[in-house]
Amino acid sequence: MSFNDNVQLDPSQVQDRRGGGRGGLIGGGIGGAVILLIATLLGVNPQLLEGLTGAGQEPQSQGTAPACETGADADARLDCRITGTVNSLNAFWPAYLKDYSVQYPQPETVIFSDAVSTGCGNASSAVGPFYCPTDTTAYFDPGFFQELVDRFGSSGGPLAQEYVVAHEFGHHIQNVLGYLDRAQQDPQGPESGAVRVELQADCYAGLWVKHASTQPGPDGQPFLEPITQQDLNDALSAASAVGDDRIQEAATGQVSPEAWTHGSSEQRQKWFYTGYQTGDINQCDTFAAATL
Repeated sequence: MSFNDNVQLDPSQVQDRRGGGRGGLIGGGIGGAVILLIATLLGVNPQLLEGLTGAGQEPQSQGTAPACETGADADARLDCRITGTVNSLNAFWPAYLKDYSVQYPQPETVIFSDAVSTGCGNASSAVGPFYCPTDTTAYFDPGFFQELVDRFGSSGGPLAQEYVVAHEFGHHIQNVLGYLDRAQQDPQGPESGAVRVELQADCYAGLWVKHASTQPGPDGQPFLEPITQQDLNDALSAASAVGDDRIQEAATGQVSPEAWTHGSSEQRQKWFYTGYQTGDINQCDTFAAATL
């Protein structure tokens, strides 16, 4: 989805920690990084970071995302697109949840490169985008979005990227509503709590897409233009690219559902589309679903 050119962005909602300190992963290297990426793509359990991270990371510089002032900037630059998507999500969710008498505590968002220090431990870029419930912060390395295209075959379209941001914010909504910790209680398998948590976050991402082009921002103008069929195809492509079955087959040549943590490509597309088609958070209750 493209941004309305003149809509005003709020870069203060995003911290830019690129170029800060580098935290080292114990037992690092390319092989370990790929395994970690496959294991935690688009959603990370804090325990996966603990014990994997080295100590002694220097404090990182902080600042807001640079030169991100308008929707035109969001269309031109990836870091500004992340910022604009965050702005849109932070406009949508409090208004939507208000109808359910739920307050929306605005999460923090961090753009980083290489490695970052978080409330869940030190993490490298190999982890992929993730949400840390300890510090209620979503973390994004812009380099991941090219990996999504080059390694996993996703579309590089705008909504493919915006879907990733919306998915991580979906984990924040789960944290607010009390669903997120179910992933820890039942961490893997095709019907596991972890899979249901991830699919619900996909559904929440689709729900945001449904309303994003009509939900007004602070200046009364929606951040995003109306969705096109190509936009929707881009988002579904990204959802499919990060299915457990597709990643497992590409990495090992076989599919092992008992090790799933995020759901299959088909399931991820299905639940994203459920959120988009219905625009109703009640339809995103993956925990009540008899089949996923």
